[in-house]
Amino acid sequence: FSRSSPVSCPFPASSKHVSGFLPAGMSSASCRLSEDQFLCSICLDLFTDPVTTSCGHNFCKTCITQHWDVNKNCQCPNCKKDFSAKPELEVNTLLSEMVDQFRLGAQQEASSSSEQQAAKPGEVPCDVCTGPKLKALKSCLVCLTSYCQTHLEPHLTAPRLKKHQLMEPVENLEDRMCLQHDKPLELFCRTDQTCVCLVCSVFDHKNHEFVPLREESEGKKAELRKMEAEVQEMIQERRLKIQEIRESVKISRDAADREKAEGVQVFTALMESAERGLKELFKEIQDKQEATEKQAEDFIRDLEQEISELKKRSSEVKQLSQDEDPLHLLQSCSSLKAAPPTKTWTEVRVHSPHYEGTVVGAVAQLQEILFRMNKLFQAELQRVQKFAAEVTLDPETAHQHLILSPDGKQVSHGDMKTLPDNPKRFSVSVNVLGRQSFSSGRFYFEVCVEGKTHWTVGVARESIDRKGKTHPSPQKGYWTVGLRNSTYKAFSDPAVQFPLLFSLVKVGVFVDYDEGLVSFHDVYTEALIFSFTGCSFGQKLHPFFSPGPSFGGGNAAPLMILPV
Repeated sequence: FSRSSPVSCPFPASSKHVSGFLPAGMSSASCRLSEDQFLCSICLDLFTDPVTTSCGHNFCKTCITQHWDVNKNCQCPNCKKDFSAKPELEVNTLLSEMVDQFRLGAQQEASSSSEQQAAKPGEVPCDVCTGPKLKALKSCLVCLTSYCQTHLEPHLTAPRLKKHQLMEPVENLEDRMCLQHDKPLELFCRTDQTCVCLVCSVFDHKNHEFVPLREESEGKKAELRKMEAEVQEMIQERRLKIQEIRESVKISRDAADREKAEGVQVFTALMESAERGLKELFKEIQDKQEATEKQAEDFIRDLEQEISELKKRSSEVKQLSQDEDPLHLLQSCSSLKAAPPTKTWTEVRVHSPHYEGTVVGAVAQLQEILFRMNKLFQAELQRVQKFAAEVTLDPETAHQHLILSPDGKQVSHGDMKTLPDNPKRFSVSVNVLGRQSFSSGRFYFEVCVEGKTHWTVGVARESIDRKGKTHPSPQKGYWTVGLRNSTYKAFSDPAVQFPLLFSLVKVGVFVDYDEGLVSFHDVYTEALIFSFTGCSFGQKLHPFFSPGPSFGGGNAAPLMILPV
């Protein structure tokens, strides 16, 4: 307004105004002034030394002077009225006083508001507040500044500031700007999997696929929610596996207790030698049980460790999936650590240790007990012999040092022969498989090992490694027994020795595929010598034979498949 303006207030009402600071002669009831009416249209800030042109418009003295210095024509920036000569302007003292009063009132109002709306920990503070920081309502991507309600007003009213891009308040606004073009990151390049600005999409990422940040972040959120569900499912599976393992331990412990009771019943009837045997029996059973429990504890520890890692990842993924900030979510996704490595626990089992033959081994030299036990073994051997199967050797699997009989029933170690190589043939260890394979039901065959000092017989998975050195164990797909250095062993992990009163001549091999059982019998004494229980075969089984090296003729006798 001009000096000739009437004292009554010409300013319109506004949503933001300050009263009680009017010059003398102006009552608060007659006028309520808004900040818009004290803004210079050139600098868009509160008037500093306001002056009034003859056309009635107000400007900061410095702003209008510099404007006329830069432009050739001397005219009003608002109404474009031309002046023949550059006007000599004086400060409008009334307007200057009103601006000062307004500024003071606004500061008092901001100070009063700060007591009620001060930014709390975790909230974005206003970058403009000089006193207590108020909670920011919006952040400007052009100014890179966050504003409280008071300092946001110019962005809502000033024409130039209205064009700025406002968003929900966030910290570290510089991170939301393209470092190369100094423009807001508004798009996601799916081709390069990165956040870009509009300039990047035209020049640096030409012909790439782009989507708005929010659209991409919603897709990422869906992926994260799915990932969290998968992690929770993995945690539940491992909890169930822990429960299964603990149940297995209980079953194993019950089996151990039953075996101990049987040992007590046998050995209490014997003399001093039998008492020593009882102690050895207890120790063997206890060692097996302790080994089983240790294995279970190791599994549980590994499972609990994986659950702990998965919980951490679940927490990270869940926290990230709840992030409402698209840019932060996408940037965090790219740096999200890969899922921790986990095992596949589906096939993991804690198998009860086998005790068949434990008591027999401990009392092997006690003829009376052997006699009693032998009656039982006779019945068992006669039962399994009913499942006798035709077995012949497969020449395509035989190592080049092995000599097979024409009928495929005998194998021994000999000189190297030139045979065509194929994926089935053993290249390093002197092994050969049976031609027949079995993937269900029961089968039985007998092998003569008489006169040999080194041999291995049993069954093996079809997929075993045939090109490397053989280290037979159930973990590698072998269920076998054999003779090494005058000691009979079952090749588990670790190998188990079993003492025998007489040397083996004929070995019977029985497999119950569906029950997961592989048992070995001394055909002449009709005794059960060893059993693998709780086996998980998973594929076809073949009879397995290894006559061992000839050792200069000391182990030249062949392995022979005998008719039952």
